[in-house]
Amino acid sequence: MNKSHKETISIRFISTAFMILAIAIFKPFGLEVGQWQSYLHLLCLFVLGLFSCFITEVILRYIVRMPRSYERGINYIISRNLRFQLINTPLVALFICLYRHSMMSSLVKSNQFSLSNYLETLAIIAFLSFAIGLYWRFKFRNKYLAMELEEIRELNEQLKSLTPDPSPRERGEYTSSDESSRDNSNQGVGGEVTLRGTTNETVTLQISHLLFIEAVGNYVKVCHLRDGQVRTDMLRATMKQMEETLKDYPMIVRCHRAFLVNLGQVEQIISHSGSTQLLIKNCHESLPVSRSNMTQVKAAIQRGEN
Repeated sequence: MNKSHKETISIRFISTAFMILAIAIFKPFGLEVGQWQSYLHLLCLFVLGLFSCFITEVILRYIVRMPRSYERGINYIISRNLRFQLINTPLVALFICLYRHSMMSSLVKSNQFSLSNYLETLAIIAFLSFAIGLYWRFKFRNKYLAMELEEIRELNEQLKSLTPDPSPRERGEYTSSDESSRDNSNQGVGGEVTLRGTTNETVTLQISHLLFIEAVGNYVKVCHLRDGQVRTDMLRATMKQMEETLKDYPMIVRCHRAFLVNLGQVEQIISHSGSTQLLIKNCHESLPVSRSNMTQVKAAIQRGEN
């Protein structure tokens, strides 16, 4: 049993225990009539609650296709927990009603199965489920944000090993005589690449000078450095064409459906309000990172560090 499964079992155990504790305190369903039998009924209700949680987990995983995962972000976790509650709450209410009818109707005749009894039970379980959901929502949000901040910190440390030393121009020591030697030194960094559009226009640049490429309608905007200045060129092309041209450069990755980025030109990774952005050097623009592309961004940074 892996850590994720153990944590899931622990969460369901605590949630069910909270529900049974609340029922034990307020004693609905005629539990105040019984004496020692009440404790036995509470134990049975606890088992039913855990069984319902198990069934709901199976439904979410294999029917709704929402496996438990921290890697998909806090919004996914919250959405999954909401669906869990929507499925589990009426299911628990049904199990309790059936148990009341079969095992507790001798205590109170009103425990016999009926629509009014089901709605009463559903209202009680829904209230308890709402309270439990608020607790786990707060806890998971804090836990995930802490994990995300630590991961971003580690990625920024790894980025430092990808970032070359400042050029003479960036240190304020640049002179015109340095330009030729600077260009020659860059030939070995990644070489020269020519980006072609569907028409005759082309953009030739040092791969180390590429900042990012952005999709703009039927065109792509190529943002790169030339003579120490940030320059943008427009090509009539698709992002797929650009990816195909740059596929041999592992540091050029898709960070968003509309952006290709050179990770060697990323100054910092920023996480704010659940979203991740890449701060680009020289032009200081921030590029969004989609959840679906974050994995390949991490992998590229880790490969570049090694």
